[in-house]
Parts: sequence; structure tokens; C-alpha cells
Amino acid sequence: MNEQLFRAIDDRRDELVALTADLIRFPTVNPPGEAYTPCAEFIANRLRKRRFETQLIRGQDTPGDSDRYPRTNVVARFDGRGHGPTVHFNSHIDVVEAGEGWTVDPYGGIVKDGRVYGRGACDMKGGLAASIIAAEVFMDVYPDFPGAIEISGTVDEESGGFGGVAYLASKGFFSKPRVDHVIIPEPLNKDRICLGHRGVWWAEIETKGRIAHGSMPFLGDSAIRHMGAVLHAFEEELFPALDRKQTQMPVVPEGARRSTMNINSIHGGQTEDFFPGLPSPNVADTCRTVIDRRFLLEESIDEVKGEVTSILDRLKRERPKFDYSIRDLMEVHPTMTERDAPVVTAVAEGIREIFGKEPDYVISPGTYDQKHVARIGHLHDCIAYGPGILDLAHQPDEWVGIDDMVESAKVMAIGLDVLLRGALRG
Repeated sequence: MNEQLFRAIDDRRDELVALTADLIRFPTVNPPGEAYTPCAEFIANRLRKRRFETQLIRGQDTPGDSDRYPRTNVVARFDGRGHGPTVHFNSHIDVVEAGEGWTVDPYGGIVKDGRVYGRGACDMKGGLAASIIAAEVFMDVYPDFPGAIEISGTVDEESGGFGGVAYLASKGFFSKPRVDHVIIPEPLNKDRICLGHRGVWWAEIETKGRIAHGSMPFLGDSAIRHMGAVLHAFEEELFPALDRKQTQMPVVPEGARRSTMNINSIHGGQTEDFFPGLPSPNVADTCRTVIDRRFLLEESIDEVKGEVTSILDRLKRERPKFDYSIRDLMEVHPTMTERDAPVVTAVAEGIREIFGKEPDYVISPGTYDQKHVARIGHLHDCIAYGPGILDLAHQPDEWVGIDDMVESAKVMAIGLDVLLRGALRG
């Protein structure tokens, strides 16, 4: 019977391409959050014509939300003809800025050489389009299916997801009994199932100093030099220790199967704060750095934070006049869905049928919106699966393969068949 699904998806190949291109043409750039509302309305109007009940939900008072840049999400639901579970496809509609280096219009939705080009083509408007086609075809082929299908287009994933999935999860949109299974069509290759992600701790460290005239630095105390001591200690002690930490999580790429930390930014002195482009004749009395620590399932958050604060405390004891403060910016624990979870086995069945092979099970090096589904919604039957090559995300000339979208839509449709009609047959 799956041949009916496959033929129907093949017949709608051009529609899938057109939908992807239409979505790309909304420049939903984050920050600041451009074009969220018209993109969400476009999705809602399409799904409403297919008898989905749709809601536009603003992430009121979340970071970045304003009347000029409202955090507008769309949630659509179609209830089947009998009792059963709910499968939810969640895609983010926001994209990062285009940047330089494009050879095509980043918001043109250009179709050529078997690909759709544009910012967000891979990450993740191609996945959103594939999930919509998969759901619509399944509903056409099996109109008497039990349970329900939901599709959402949410915002701000690229900046943490607080105005999107986090907000909706806090309102019960990603919890039982409303939802049972969640598939997030992130671009992690069409034959791989992403079970979760590493943890992340973002923090801002500030070193303190004393202002003085730059010609007489001995009368002050340079916060930048103190920060230099911090960075030196990180290089000599922390980074080598992180390199030795390995995980059993199947993180991709291979280099991410260990603990990592990135120095996101450093800000010190007065030049950029008060006189852009002009020199400041002062000793810096403050210096700030933001760290991005990615950690493993085998590590506790207390251990992760303790490795940093122990270095800072030692410097405070040993380095004259050294003082610091540290502020948490974001904290997300690692998550990994079990391989025998229903949504995993359902999508795995689709991959076997379409590609004739066992799926690869992977963990993402960075977080995505599964973190909010798990920590706020307390729903753990959640994976990422979708078309596209992750390495293309955020790059110039980003693209998604048309064949990849078609094949991924077939996998998603089989997943629906297993989770909804399969439950009925069992």
C-alpha cells in the first residue's frame, strides 16, 4: 500500500519545489525577525485550504518581540476520524542573514540543476515543505486515519527558540495529551535520524580593573590584561582537559565527540562603547568575554561550570588585584531519544523502505528546538529528520536537493503510516 503514497508524492514533485521556493522568498531574517508574520500567514492559508485548523500565535514579550518585529508562529492541526496519537512536524521559519559570496539571489527561490537555492533552502524551508507535502498526501491516500497531524512553523530557532518552540511549549503545545510524537525536519541528511544534541552553557565572564591615563598605566589596573590571564589559563589547562573528554553519544562530525569551548566574543576598554573608531587614552577598567561551552551526556552541568570557575577562583587567589564576575546566559542539558522510541522506529522503517539500508543514528553537535520540547514540554519521543546537508546551512549559495526532498517526504509519510495507521492495525 505504500506504493500509493510514493506515487502521490512523485506526482506532487513540482508542487513541493514550488512550495519550497515560495517559502524561501519570505526573507525571514533573524535578527531582527523580518517577515515572520507574512510567512506564517502564507503557511496558515495553505493548510487552512486543506481543512487544517490554524492558529497564529505571537510569542508575546519574548526576546526580540515587538510590534515592528512580532514573534509570529503558526500551528495547524487536522484531526482524523478516530482516536489515536498525534504526530507533530515542527519547522522553524527563521533564517540567518544572507552574508556575502552569493552567485544567486538569496531570496529568489532559484531552481536549477536539481536543486532549490536560497537562504533557508536547506535550513530548513525544504524540510518544512517536505513535511507539508508528506502530511497532505497521507491524508489523501488514507482519509480514514485515526489520531491527528500537526504542522508548525516557528520562529527564532537561530537565536535560541525562545519566541517560538519555547513559548509554545510553555503554553502546552508540545506536551501530552495534545502531542505524542514530534519530528523536526532539520537538515541532517536523508538517511540519518538525529536523536538529540550535546548540551550548551553560555556565560559572560567580566574581569575588573581600574581606569587611569593610558600614558601612566601603572596608576591603573588593566582589565584586559586580567582577561589575558584568563585566556592563557584556558589555553594551558582547560582546552587540553576538554580534548581528553570523549563521549559514547554518536555525535557528528567526529571532532564533536568530545567537549568543546568557543570564545564567542571579547569586549574591553572604552573605544567601541563610547567613541567608535577613535582611540581611548585610558586603561580598561572592564573586559568581558562570552564563552560557548558544549558538553556531553557523561558530564554534569555543575562539573562543566566548576571547571571554569575553579580557574577564575585560583587566579583571584594568585594574581594581584584580579577580580571577576560571571553571568549565565543559557543552559541546556544534553538530550538523546532512545533508539527504540516509537518515532525513531517509525522513521527508521521509512529509511529502510526508501533507501534499502539501516539508518545512521546521530547526535547534533549544536542544539536545536528539541531542547525545548524535552525540557519544557517533557516530551521525549522527539527526533530531527529532514532533507538537506547540514554543512550547507548558513553558507553562501545554500541549496536543497529536489530528489532529497521527495525521498524525505516519502520517509515522513511512512512514519505517519506507522505511527497512526500502524497503531490501529496493532
